[in-house]
Amino acid sequence: MREAYSLVWSVLVLLFRSRVSLEAEILILRHQLNIQRRHQPERVAFSAMDRLIFVGPYRLVPNTIKALTIVKPDTVIRWHRAGFRLYWRWKSRHRCGRPTVPLEIRRLIREMSIANPLWGAPRIHGELLKLGIEIGQTSVAKYMARRRGPPSQGWKTFLRNHADGIVAVDLFVVPTISFRLLYGLLIMGHGRRQILWFGVTAHPTAEWIANQLTQACGWEQIPRYLVRDRDQAYGAIFVRRVRSIGIRDHPTSFCSPWQNAYAERLIGSIRRECIDHVVVFGERHLRHVLLSYQDYYNATRTHLSLNKDAPVPRGLEWAGNVVCRPILGGLHHQYGRM
Repeated sequence: MREAYSLVWSVLVLLFRSRVSLEAEILILRHQLNIQRRHQPERVAFSAMDRLIFVGPYRLVPNTIKALTIVKPDTVIRWHRAGFRLYWRWKSRHRCGRPTVPLEIRRLIREMSIANPLWGAPRIHGELLKLGIEIGQTSVAKYMARRRGPPSQGWKTFLRNHADGIVAVDLFVVPTISFRLLYGLLIMGHGRRQILWFGVTAHPTAEWIANQLTQACGWEQIPRYLVRDRDQAYGAIFVRRVRSIGIRDHPTSFCSPWQNAYAERLIGSIRRECIDHVVVFGERHLRHVLLSYQDYYNATRTHLSLNKDAPVPRGLEWAGNVVCRPILGGLHHQYGRM
């Protein structure tokens, strides 16, 4: 530090000296450096203050680099770049901001994303909210396990008025292990996107569909409107049964599956989250798988359109350890506290 003060004092003194005197002194100093280099060719060690003194004049007056003798000009430039990196590292240091996520929660998010490869950040975020863990959805996406695959996508509603009084009916095809085709009947309510009934048959008829609708809705909780497509399976018997129990039948337009969007979206979820991962043996097996998925979908699975809640509302759990229960053989999992 004394050398730095002495150097500053020398600079102040030089301001009042003549030009001839300064040039003579510079000549003598350079000759002394040449003599020293001749007798001491080994490498000279520099302190941090020495490097700062060399870099400072070079930063202010770049031409001073021509006067360097005991050090190469490239070395001073390298010191300057290293100091620039240290400066910006210090300037961009972490000061304050969003609190860090505890290690236990980060591990839980990673375990959920690995155990449930069909879940995206919104689904895991909904599960964490039900466990009483307050965390942002962007933080959940940050700590999920990275994998290739489409993200979890949401869907928009197009029927908002009188949703509690509307049910949707649709058929979907499921191949068995023997390449036989089975037909699944889905009946769902628009109020909270709840699955009301699953039916399985190899030969869907209008009478069979009408009986399934009667068993699903009963005679006490009859919906007001019914949304369906124009499949030939919904024959005259089905139409008469629907009108006899006081339901207004509203078939969709031709080639317009988007008019029955809730049922179509739910069938897509059933395929992506269940049927596409199971080899069906027969009617009994398919009925068992669909009923297991119905219990999971209605009571456990969180939904974007329901503010991260299940069709059957789930209560918040605050106390206890987080436990995991596999559903459908581990294809999905239910999380709770005990």
